[in-house]
Amino acid sequence: MFYGAVVWDPWLIVAQILCIQCLYYITLGIFLAILVGTRVSRMSLAYYFDYATVTASTVTGWCVIASFMLSSVAGAGYLLYMVERAKKCLDFSATLYIVHLVICIIYGGMPSSITWWVVNVTGLAVTALLGEYLCIRRELREIPITRYRSSKSRPLHGFDRLLQ
Repeated sequence: MFYGAVVWDPWLIVAQILCIQCLYYITLGIFLAILVGTRVSRMSLAYYFDYATVTASTVTGWCVIASFMLSSVAGAGYLLYMVERAKKCLDFSATLYIVHLVICIIYGGMPSSITWWVVNVTGLAVTALLGEYLCIRRELREIPITRYRSSKSRPLHGFDRLLQ
């Protein structure tokens, strides 16, 4: 991706938000199926969107918390590939969790559990900070420069010899 001339493309931004949101929920579903699905008789959307399921008082609640935390780590990886810029990671992470908050409010009302807020704010921080870290590492990688002439085609003199 060329970063010089930035063109504001709202359709690209909306597509990135939708992709990140969908990938986050798919990943959350996989982790919930692995960690929570083995403990309960029936999975439901409550484990995604009901704040009452995010609790530290039961083993199942801890599995839900672990699923959210693992999904936030995966979300950082999605930011690396979908957004590709460190300075945009906080924006997209905040959007992800704000949309999640709105869906949770629509599904089960305003979250009143302190555990839910701690898990989601921590997840936001993990997603944003780890995403920024990964994007910065990618941005700071050395650009490989290949030699178009082989060393056998001409003798090395002066500065070229130092580079070898």
